[in-house]
Amino acid sequence: MSKTRASCLIGWPAAHSRSPLIHHYWLRQFGIDGGYSIEAIPPEGFAEFVLHLSAHGFVGANVTIPHKERALALTVPDERARAVGAANTLWYDGDTLRSTNTDIEGFINNLDACAPGWDSAEDALVLGAGGSSRAVVFGLLERGVKRVHLANRTIGRAQALADQFGARVLPLAWAQIDDVLPRAGLLVNTTSLGMKGQPPLAIDVGRLPPQATVADLVYVPLETYLLRTARARGLRTADGLGMLLHQAVRGFELWFGRRPQVTPELRALVEADLQPPPTSA
Repeated sequence: MSKTRASCLIGWPAAHSRSPLIHHYWLRQFGIDGGYSIEAIPPEGFAEFVLHLSAHGFVGANVTIPHKERALALTVPDERARAVGAANTLWYDGDTLRSTNTDIEGFINNLDACAPGWDSAEDALVLGAGGSSRAVVFGLLERGVKRVHLANRTIGRAQALADQFGARVLPLAWAQIDDVLPRAGLLVNTTSLGMKGQPPLAIDVGRLPPQATVADLVYVPLETYLLRTARARGLRTADGLGMLLHQAVRGFELWFGRRPQVTPELRALVEADLQPPPTSA
């Protein structure tokens, strides 16, 4: 009998993740004898766990907060993980533990699915300059967007990303956002604004061109204020749940040898899990 192949999500904390739901859906779909678990590993135990991942019974792993940067240093990263400065997917190539960052393709493939032709935009406006922003900027530049305007509350962080990625990334003070909106064919929120428990992202989407696409990496709630106002104006949108689903595809393929699809059925399953339980009267 063949040994069950298993992967996991390493985080601290990690109990909130929907990744097990996604991967178990695909395992059932393909009839694969496999598993996917959550491993809550504190920072002081991360190196030992990752360096002995196979001894713990795993063929690979996803990595989430706060371990993504450390994972880069403990593995052999590809160009994408190095460019983003963080790894979220680990797998064995023989005895070598390699890593990549699938947030890039998760973001881009979700855009392709939700708004075909979005890449005709010459100017994109990205809000935020954290780790997720690095993945978004890398993907946009790779896809050929001519100018990526990068706005952040702290202009120094936006400047640091511009220094890393080159002249096509233009740092922008938060107060200058309105000046760029009229020519932005794509608006992307990578900040936590609009997330449950956070203030909404107050952006005047009415200043965007009529053919613009609006993407939000937040997926709790599923429809943020930004997406709701964009849809009310008839703009195309891409939400954070779609990115979460699409970023999981490559990891599954690397670990289990089959390339899954993001289907309406899978999305409905995860959407239902994200809904708050009904309150009793």
